[in-house]
Amino acid sequence: MIHFAFSLQVLENMKFEDFKLSKELMDTIKKLGFTSPTQIQDKSIPLILKGRDVVGESATGSGKTLAFGCGIIEKVIPKNGLQALILEPTRELAEQVKNMLKQLSKDKHLTIIPIYGGVSINPQINDLKKAEVIIATPGRLLDHIHRRTVDTSKVSLLILDEADRMFDMGFIGDVERIIHDCPRERQTLFFSATITPNIKDLARKHMIEPVTVLAENMVDPSKLKQVYYSVPRNMKLSLLIDLLNNEKSGLIMIFCNTRRSVDFLTKNLRANKINAIAIHGGLSQNKRTNTMGLFNNAKVNVLICTDVASRGLHIENVSHVYNYEIPLNPKDYVHRIGRTARAGKEGKVVNLLSENDYSNFDNIQREYNTFIIESMKKSDFKTIYPVREERRYGSERPQGRYTHERRYGSERPQRGYAHERTDNRRQYGNERYSHDKGHSYGSNNSQRKRFSHKKPTFINK
Repeated sequence: MIHFAFSLQVLENMKFEDFKLSKELMDTIKKLGFTSPTQIQDKSIPLILKGRDVVGESATGSGKTLAFGCGIIEKVIPKNGLQALILEPTRELAEQVKNMLKQLSKDKHLTIIPIYGGVSINPQINDLKKAEVIIATPGRLLDHIHRRTVDTSKVSLLILDEADRMFDMGFIGDVERIIHDCPRERQTLFFSATITPNIKDLARKHMIEPVTVLAENMVDPSKLKQVYYSVPRNMKLSLLIDLLNNEKSGLIMIFCNTRRSVDFLTKNLRANKINAIAIHGGLSQNKRTNTMGLFNNAKVNVLICTDVASRGLHIENVSHVYNYEIPLNPKDYVHRIGRTARAGKEGKVVNLLSENDYSNFDNIQREYNTFIIESMKKSDFKTIYPVREERRYGSERPQGRYTHERRYGSERPQRGYAHERTDNRRQYGNERYSHDKGHSYGSNNSQRKRFSHKKPTFINK
């Protein structure tokens, strides 16, 4: 039995009317199609409206934004300066929360400004002068504080969203400096998918008698199927392509551990006629926004990403999650697979394992020993056909048919080159291969010819 929740749990007996929200906010909530509160909303909204400090734990996609959004809409006064500050770990989350709050505040006409890096700072400086609510990433907000282009003296509501992710990404130092810049007399809310000891310590330092609310985590094992394939590394790409070509339903997310792996996989899937797009922290904000728009609207059905897309982002109808590389941190695995099997729908997780993944996969199984992960055999999929296989640099060996190409770095030369040396020249057949400038054959300078190695045809950049 798996005990980690990713589906949206709604309390059938509760209604938003029970929270005694303003008429304008209630009308907006009804127009947005929300009928009953989720568990985290039911437990946290009454406390937020009373002005209590809250630490809320709930899975990704459980409705945390609407929970603290109700508090913001009810408490913030239009045209009275900056009063609410929300800290987010990524630009995508900042944009997502901004869109949600603008929908909720439609009848109240609040000025809500997102602040993050990767875009010009000058338009942000102008917008900050009239903002009542700011959604910001820590680094860019701290930049504005140092420039004195933002006034936090009237902040009465401070929200730290995805708090555990802030620690994972190394933002907590910036977060604490921002907290110290805000007034002591304020209401503070922490929301997170998991409440870690670090978050508890942070709450003790900066919150007043906080109330901890937990949303029960449940998932039906019959709705979420997890499998793994164990294959040699040089066959992993071929297997992935075979599986994708035989999968026709829903949206698919493929997770890698690094930006380089994402770029490599995207180019090679496209080269093999699979419509895929990429998202990671190295892309410009416009590119990342356009990518998420294409995927959410199902114009492209395969999204290749780092863990930037595993937390908080609102992505519906994901039927399959592929782990092309197993994450180092077992918690990241939980967040990745939480992108599917939501709201009672079925989902499938496929883990592709090679020798580099076994250690990380063992850590996940030890940490969450209740996961039911099935092993798939070679007979369960069709014969893997040759494709443009991976080529990696560093200490790894070349793949497939490219073993005769000359390798660089500290690797040994491949067949076709002798190891003997004569006068600092490497023997090549009956002739000498010069290491002088120009890479040429023969000992007679007048007979030298340029030598160039054949470039591989696969994609490695």
